[in-house]
Amino acid sequence: MKVDYKHILTLTPGKRNGKPCIRDLRITVYDILSWLASGMTIPEILEDFPELTDQDIYACLQFAADKERLVIRN
Repeated sequence: MKVDYKHILTLTPGKRNGKPCIRDLRITVYDILSWLASGMTIPEILEDFPELTDQDIYACLQFAADKERLVIRN
């Protein structure tokens, strides 16, 4: 299942140094990916940050996968 992250991830100049954030929150894609990489589970992240949804997390993963695919092609 491919998640359309274009409606979930936002880029706002000046917010978190212009990094992609989730729905204008101050939580970045990098934050989510680093939490997952450190061993946090999706339920743990959602418990710690109730403003997030599982779709937000999947959007971050899809964004990272798409970005990696673009790097490999270039």
